[in-house]
Amino acid sequence: MRAIAEAAVLYLLEILFYAVVPALTIWGWVRLARRPRIWNFASIASLIAFALATASALLAVFSMIWAHEIGGFAYYDRRLLLMYRCGFLLSSSGFLSSLAGLWKANPLRFHSVICAVGTALFWFSAAMGE
Repeated sequence: MRAIAEAAVLYLLEILFYAVVPALTIWGWVRLARRPRIWNFASIASLIAFALATASALLAVFSMIWAHEIGGFAYYDRRLLLMYRCGFLLSSSGFLSSLAGLWKANPLRFHSVICAVGTALFWFSAAMGE
């Protein structure tokens, strides 16, 4: 029974990492482009947070492509650990910035929080799998 529960949790995390976060990222940029912007502290903080979360997600995509092209990384490869560190720092910075953007309504208010947390969880789980 425990193995089934663990498999279900891993399956849900894969859906979150590979479907929900990319879809929310694309939806957030489209939403930002279509909605009128009111520039205040909260909206700028949310935009910065969303840009950091997007950069973290792009780093994840490009690191997976690069790993595939070079045939994988060695165990505890310095370049891979640097990618983990940079990705997690981008996501964490995005999350901290997104907290400042939660207080006023803006197009990226919840997108920035969810994407930053999702990418931070991705980097954390990838590092734990190392």
